[in-house]
Amino acid sequence: MPNELEPMIHKALHEGAVVPAHPLALDENRQLDENRQRGLTRYYIASGAGGIAVGVHTTQFEIHENTHGLYKKVLELAADEVYKANLTKPFIKIAGICGTTPQALEEAALAVSLGYDLGLVSLGSLDDWSENDLLEHLEAIVQVIPVFGFYLQPSVGGRRLSFQFWKSAAEIPGVMGIKIAPFNRYQTLDVVRAVCSSSRREEIALYTGNDDNIIVDLLTTYRFKIDNKVVEKEIVGGLLGQWAVWTKKAVELLDDIKKRKRSEDASISYDELLKRNVELTDVNSAIFDPANHFAGCLSGIHEILKKQGLLQGTWCMNPNESLSHGQMEEIDRVHESYPHLNDDDFVKENLSSWIKGNAVY
Repeated sequence: MPNELEPMIHKALHEGAVVPAHPLALDENRQLDENRQRGLTRYYIASGAGGIAVGVHTTQFEIHENTHGLYKKVLELAADEVYKANLTKPFIKIAGICGTTPQALEEAALAVSLGYDLGLVSLGSLDDWSENDLLEHLEAIVQVIPVFGFYLQPSVGGRRLSFQFWKSAAEIPGVMGIKIAPFNRYQTLDVVRAVCSSSRREEIALYTGNDDNIIVDLLTTYRFKIDNKVVEKEIVGGLLGQWAVWTKKAVELLDDIKKRKRSEDASISYDELLKRNVELTDVNSAIFDPANHFAGCLSGIHEILKKQGLLQGTWCMNPNESLSHGQMEEIDRVHESYPHLNDDDFVKENLSSWIKGNAVY
């Protein structure tokens, strides 16, 4: 039987949450900076995030390689900080899962042993597998841990997947959510329509991973005619690299969107949210570096965190990954242009407690 989510986690997942994709803190020798790694987790918890995703693209896929021996350690550090925070509300812990089925099953079992709720399954490294092979892969993993599907854009290691694949994936008991991150409107619609076409449409929570279109994804009600019946579905939250920075403001943003959709706060207009979508996309263009085919996306995230003091540098495991030419200037531009989108003051006020480990939640 597929594993099931705890009821409170299931409820929180479907209500929609800010789930930052957790970065990897390294020192100048490109070794794990355990104190800063813990500090990042403390920052996300203090910001009011509804969960974290660890071992995903933003955490750097290299940690899954046995030669580094970091996957277990990084997952342990995050889980330990969540445990020590003694939170009174649900906090969704998602572990990134990669590789062929034997590796994925091993990682899923480890994640479960550490208290993770879901496995975000990356299929990008399995380019030579058929879609039927990938579905069998998911069916095996859900026997160990509930699965969060992941449509990752090809430019950072993903692969193109069909409407039929997502429809079949949605039918797998144990697939509880899907992160939609192709950075493509057509492929985003494929996933939403596929889930709407599934008999399990109500059981699957959709999360945006489209860092280039966050607010519109969250504001939109998607509507399709399925078997002569109108079916509607919403993307309820975000699992995002963009939300690994300025996370306090991301939490406020999602709350604003929820209020606006419930018509609880007439002062937050759709027009204002659409303007903010343009601003946030402009910010993301500087951080994620699409001008250079996303070559500096990880370093861009690190640069923001370094500016705030959460990281000491922008080092990545791959020494060839760094800020692109002109990217620093673009980051400075958007930081100056949109001061209302950053949480610098919040970080400055609390940074010492997060780094020293005496944070109070």
